[in-house]
Amino acid sequence: MRDSRTARHTDATRHTDVTYRTGTTLRANVMRRMNAARRLPHRIGRRCRRPVFSNVSPVGWMAVLLATMSAAAFVPLGWHELLAIAIAATSMLVAAVALSLGNTAFSATVEVSEQHAAIADTVHIQVTVRNDGHASTVPASGVLPIGTGHERFAIPALATGQTKRIDLAFTAVARAALPIGPLSLRKGDPFGLVRRERRLTERTNAFIHPRTIALAPLDAGIPRDLEGRPSGTIVDDDLDFHGLREYEPGDDMRNAHWLSSAKTGALMIRQYEATRRTDTTLAISVNPHDYANAEEFELAVSAHASIGVRCLSQNHPVTVHAGRRHASPNGPMEFLDMCSAIEPDSDDEPNLVRGILADAAGSSRWFITVGRNRSVEDARRMALALPRGTTCVVLRADVRGERSITRHAGFVVATIGDLDDLPTIMGMLA
Repeated sequence: MRDSRTARHTDATRHTDVTYRTGTTLRANVMRRMNAARRLPHRIGRRCRRPVFSNVSPVGWMAVLLATMSAAAFVPLGWHELLAIAIAATSMLVAAVALSLGNTAFSATVEVSEQHAAIADTVHIQVTVRNDGHASTVPASGVLPIGTGHERFAIPALATGQTKRIDLAFTAVARAALPIGPLSLRKGDPFGLVRRERRLTERTNAFIHPRTIALAPLDAGIPRDLEGRPSGTIVDDDLDFHGLREYEPGDDMRNAHWLSSAKTGALMIRQYEATRRTDTTLAISVNPHDYANAEEFELAVSAHASIGVRCLSQNHPVTVHAGRRHASPNGPMEFLDMCSAIEPDSDDEPNLVRGILADAAGSSRWFITVGRNRSVEDARRMALALPRGTTCVVLRADVRGERSITRHAGFVVATIGDLDDLPTIMGMLA
């Protein structure tokens, strides 16, 4: 009997617990639904307000303010002029909203004919706009930023699957890494009160390369890579024999010198002096205070670019430094793209060598390009920071100066007044 009562009690407890839990769950669900119902008008309001408020231009907000203030002032003053202003402003706003509506579900692509161009080249841009949707679109306008300017063009109404192509072109007038895009679609009213805008493409770049000049090969007077130059570092494998030492555990037996081992009775290992490759470092000052004017700065960039193109065309390893950018380009085109983006920076390190030596410690020749405002003493300080045996040429761009070469202990200062002087200067340095 006791067991039966216990079992019935347990079942009743379980039933009560289930009933309690079920009731709690139902009440919680009801509360959540009631809260969601209360929040629904607010969510609808936010979704309705977001496009309205985000699409109203500053001029549109001025029209709203004008209509509101005119209507509010009409009530106490009774001036019919104020009522007319309020009605006109409100009518303009309503018309603007109506004109900004419609299907604008376009897709687009932007293709640039020449992403690597020279000054005076014509760059063609093809904009293709498509209607990939299931309904016809309404007319709109496209805006394509090109550098600091903007190209605006009309986009007609397109049926489903229809395409519109717009051809644009511009002439490259100056060196630049020119941003093109992103293409934006705009739909609004003629008064500029309400405007819908949507990005259709991402930004791309067109690189307008600096002017360069052809140079003769830079190998004259410089050992080839395989020959190298002694660095003073003793290693176990290279080309320049240095001496012998006794065998140590782990040494490569291919370096054993058996004849000397037989004579001395101890195993002898060859040692070599490490050679330095003819790596080239190109550094250019981007501090505008180093140059007399923008023309002189562009001359320096052109000289810097010409030397780099010559080195890379000969497959010489090159490290380039311009301001905060340090890189090892893989070819002339990549290097010229870098040169297109060189911009003045007044925070540039005065001693170019000191700031970048850690990234180019293995270079055996340096070309440092500066402006006329850099003195010979500045060049000497930079040359002194270089390792011994390094070839250092400080190239001064001076649009008012005469072509000249001055040789100093450990470095050379070469002055060019025009880019056409550079081949002669480089020939004299060979």
